Amino acid sequence: MAEAKEKKLQKKSGVHMFDVVLYIVFIIICLIVIIPMWKVVVDSFNALGVYQFRFWPENPTFNGYLTIFNTHKLYRPFMNSVITTIIGTFIGLALATLGGYVLNQYDMPGRNIFSMFLMITMVFTGGMIPEYLVMKQLGLVNSMWILVVKHGINVYNLVLMKNFFEGIPASLIEAAKIDGCSPMGIFFKIVLPLSKAALASIGLMFAVTIWNDYSTVQIYIQDPDQVNFQYMLRVMIMDGDTPTSPYKNVSQETLYYAAIVCAILPFMAAYPFLQKYFVKGVNVGAVKE
Repeated sequence: MAEAKEKKLQKKSGVHMFDVVLYIVFIIICLIVIIPMWKVVVDSFNALGVYQFRFWPENPTFNGYLTIFNTHKLYRPFMNSVITTIIGTFIGLALATLGGYVLNQYDMPGRNIFSMFLMITMVFTGGMIPEYLVMKQLGLVNSMWILVVKHGINVYNLVLMKNFFEGIPASLIEAAKIDGCSPMGIFFKIVLPLSKAALASIGLMFAVTIWNDYSTVQIYIQDPDQVNFQYMLRVMIMDGDTPTSPYKNVSQETLYYAAIVCAILPFMAAYPFLQKYFVKGVNVGAVKE
């Protein structure tokens, strides 16, 4: 009996130590992530550019953000990013959900052939030069809409949606068919309402991809009125092309950090509202019953 009690105490103490170590590691990881972000936020409000870490700005000012939103050179790319991200995400979700729903119809003629062609594009691409020639023929060179068209269809996301649709109970679909519901009626009334987690997670993937894409802009766009905010941010920091601020007490470092905050703020604001769906949708299509 004594030995059994000692083993139980050892097990309890071992679990307790594991929890302590786990909490310590988690806190360290959080600090590694939060401290750089906090420095960027603080320095974006600091009128004097400093390289040391400070918990609070010494000379608080909003002039860095006012410069970004009142300077055409920065405001226009920011709005381009917002517009292309919203429209591109909507189109991407529409094509991914419709494509995944169609490929999930096992009685559709040519279903396997269409699936094969889509899968091939995940392994092989036409290359940069053929892609450039196609975009030029479509009139998308020097146009911000190239971000919408290029990312409008993503086969990986389409396959994720297809796998998620396969997890919807077939009894619901059969009951709807018996009640006389059309295929599109089943899609809008049953499939989509049950797919909030998948829509949130995959929609976030589309949005992040479009918002952060600066390489496409660098290759296809030379018109400064058509570039996105990520490209302009890269030009500001890497090439030192900082716009002149009409406000006083605004250093280049303040503008840099304010622009970085503006670049990450939309998703920082949206993620808390999508978190409950995103956590559920992380394993979309990974688990089958």
